[in-house]
Amino acid sequence: MPLSEHEQRLFEQIEQSLAEDPKFASAVRASDPRFHARRRLLVAISVIIAGLALVVYGTVSKTPLLGVAGFVVMLGAAAFAMLSQRRAQSPDLHVVGGTTSRRSRGRRLSLVDRLEERWRQRPEGHR
Repeated sequence: MPLSEHEQRLFEQIEQSLAEDPKFASAVRASDPRFHARRRLLVAISVIIAGLALVVYGTVSKTPLLGVAGFVVMLGAAAFAMLSQRRAQSPDLHVVGGTTSRRSRGRRLSLVDRLEERWRQRPEGHR
């Protein structure tokens, strides 16, 4: 269902005021779970590279204990990266203003679908 002209104007005003507020934008970005998941993934990748460097250095310097330690670091970082990736794709991530909820496990609702569902479920006196 399309928005009325008045609702469209109000929506544009709200959107413009939110876009002009840098504090709000940074607060939303800082509380966005995808931002944190992406950061954890980048940290894991850098630790994997450091572990690989330890493996190579342990091999070159003929220190097997250092090579094994590098491999363990790589393995742990890879597990952390996979866990972060799963967490980033989880449907139950907390977002600003509450939690997301899925009505059915089979299909993922888009933003427009959720807004339409809220519109239909609003109290009868607000029409």
